[in-house]
Amino acid sequence: MTKFDAAFLHAAELIAGANALVIAAGAGMGVDSGLPDFRGNDGFWRAYPALARAKVNFAEVASGLTFVEDPALAWGFYGHRLRLYRETTPHPGFGLLRKWAGRMPLGARVFTSNVDGQFQKAGFPEEDVHEYHGSIHHLQCMEECDSGVWSALGFKPEVDEESCRLLNAPPRCPICEEMARPNVLMFNDWHWLSDRSHAQRDRESRWLDSLTHDLSRIVVVEMGAGTAIPSVRHFSHRLSHEHGARIIRINPREPQVPSSLDVGIATGSLEALLGIDLMVDALIERG
Repeated sequence: MTKFDAAFLHAAELIAGANALVIAAGAGMGVDSGLPDFRGNDGFWRAYPALARAKVNFAEVASGLTFVEDPALAWGFYGHRLRLYRETTPHPGFGLLRKWAGRMPLGARVFTSNVDGQFQKAGFPEEDVHEYHGSIHHLQCMEECDSGVWSALGFKPEVDEESCRLLNAPPRCPICEEMARPNVLMFNDWHWLSDRSHAQRDRESRWLDSLTHDLSRIVVVEMGAGTAIPSVRHFSHRLSHEHGARIIRINPREPQVPSSLDVGIATGSLEALLGIDLMVDALIERG
């Protein structure tokens, strides 16, 4: 018996009793897949020592202005991330979430602030995912032209990791041939094209609206989402307030939950998902 077993059991009971699942994920979800933790300058600079030497923080490089002032640096950073996400295998917890989602009579949806595309890579249907901050796997033009948003699949970044600078040519707009940028919401970003993300949001809203309050039992499994950038937490709390959803919050630093009907688990995503899954299976077998 671990110190988390009571919390795992509470979470398993919520999942076994639910008929609709919402997966809500922040940056901490990818840590168990080996992805960098950008929370605070220390974690960011460990991942990008060239930026540490230059004292460039995350908010400075993850900015549309950097694409204007120093495109080789901006695309060095985002090109490295794009290549990293393409090469990363989602950890086994994604498979457990897919298994739980497949058991839900009313279906499941994913809400994530991550831009890494790991849920789609793990097999979640594209139409069931809402990427609140956009996707690094899609591009948009730096200029205001009619190209919209398109796939980044054809761009193969070559990055000097010592300097965090792009070595090959950046991607270009297929309409006007100006430089492209990731279709990601950056800091102080007034030029992000939100059409793709908003279409995902509209599909999510229609699904939520289809769940009648007297019949639906929604459970939110929230992972790796803190209060520094609270997009995911606000979404979870809105579902709790508007749809009566119960929250399973997995966060090693900030596991506090709104009520005793919810459950907070102060550990990493994979450890919690594995522990919960064992108990979900046992509950289902018992009927």
